[in-house]
Order: sequence, then structure tokens, then C-alpha cells
Amino acid sequence: PVLAAESLTRKFGQFTAVADVSLSVAPGEVVGLLGANGAGKTTLIRMLLGLLAPSAGRALLLGEEPGREVRRELGYVPQSMGLYPDLTVLQNLEFSASTYSVPVASLPERLLPYEHRLVAELSLGLQRQLAFVVALQHKPKALVMDEPTSGVGPLSRANLWDTVREQADLGTGVLVTTHYLSEAVECDRLLLMSGGRLVAQGSQADLVGDTTALEIKTESWQDAFAALSAADQMVTLAGTGVRVADADPKAVRQILAQASVAAEVAQVPATIEERMAALAKAS
Repeated sequence: PVLAAESLTRKFGQFTAVADVSLSVAPGEVVGLLGANGAGKTTLIRMLLGLLAPSAGRALLLGEEPGREVRRELGYVPQSMGLYPDLTVLQNLEFSASTYSVPVASLPERLLPYEHRLVAELSLGLQRQLAFVVALQHKPKALVMDEPTSGVGPLSRANLWDTVREQADLGTGVLVTTHYLSEAVECDRLLLMSGGRLVAQGSQADLVGDTTALEIKTESWQDAFAALSAADQMVTLAGTGVRVADADPKAVRQILAQASVAAEVAQVPATIEERMAALAKAS
């Protein structure tokens, strides 16, 4: 594997942020790391990058501990993008290229008109595209991305995912965290973290497992949502459709009846978002 974790654990005092996590990313594979805020994803990534020492276990990059030399084979797109806002687009590329002793990469057509503009003056979508170019210009064997499409529009997200897939087709192993669950379909394999632990992996169906949700059909959807929310149920809206994750049908019907809401309640498979919400609540 280009990236691996062997029973990685990280503690901060009495708090365990990551507990006994093992994973691997093969060349040409795109692995999605999912989890709610506070699940331990960023701490895990920092250990894989060699930026944070583990309390126990090992992080391996291309079979070695992630020291300075082997990290030359790594591309990293942090959530903050890692760009220098007071340098121009071209200067950011030149600085990164000189660090790795590689030729300066060609800019994609959309960025060419901005090569002499300060990064601080670019839109978020253009900054994200530049962060990808900077991370990839030394042709890394492993690519790690922390929320790489956060804050950009659907078209920009699609373009960035095209770039990810192109790199994987060239043999780069990719590990990506995302809070856009619709992007999970872009990954070859998914890992789900909760409470610092790896709790499921595989396809979307594997991650959801036997978790169910309740689908509530009612004309009084606002009243249904308010009543269930007040009762501390994990309730969401899909248009005017009301859903409750990992709930007891009898209890939900009783809550609706007490609120004088006439409704049909049906049990359906949960979504990944609902599975994550259930895990977060349990932990």
C-alpha cells in the first residue's frame, strides 16, 4: 500500500482522539474517509502525514515511517489549501516546484488568466483548483485530501473529482475526507469513523449495515418535524418529507399522536448520513 495505518492510536491527556485504527490505501485506489465532526479524521490524517506522533501503532508511507525524505512522494491538499495568499498564482507554483526540484506545472486553462493575480484575490473555487495543481506537480505516489471540495459549487466539485480520478488512473493512491456524502460514490472504498474508531468499511450498503430510518408521510410536515425534534429524535427533512434515523416506530407514532399529527410511518433503509448521525449520538 502507498498509505497504511497499523493500530494507530492518539491520546491528548485523558482524551483518546483516535483508537486502534488500521487501514490501507493501494496504488490507483480512491478511499473515502467519512465521519461526523470530532470523529477523529483529521487527527488520523496528521499521523499518516508524519505531522503528529502516534501514542501507539505505526503510520506507513510507501512502507516507511513518514520521514522528510519519503514525504517527497506525498501530495497533500489540506482543508485550508496550504497556499500563500500574498503570492501570485505563478509564484505559488514556482515556490512549490523549487521545493521538490521539479519543473513548474502548466496551469489549467481556467487558471491561466489569473497567473499574475494574488491568490487572496481568487474565488474559493479557483483557489481549490490551484491547490490541486500545487499538490500534484511533483507527481506524488500518494495523495491525501482533507475536505478538498469544501465551500465550492457543484460544477467545481465535479471538475476536482475528475482530477482525482485521473490521478488514480495514473497509479496514485488517494485518501480523501469529505462531508459531501453524495461524493462517496466517487470512491472505490469507504471507511467510516465514529468516536475515534473505524466502525465500518466497504460500500455504501456495507456502511449502512442494518441501520434503518422511518419515513413519515403527512400534510402537517412542519408540525411533525417540530414534535419529533422537541422529543430529541434524529429528524431530517428531504423537501417536505420527514425522516427519523434509528428510531422505534412505536415511539415515533406516539410522539406524532400526542402532537395531533396524522401520518403514515414506514420503516426504510437508512442513508449514510443517518448512519453517521446514529453513531455520533451513540458515542
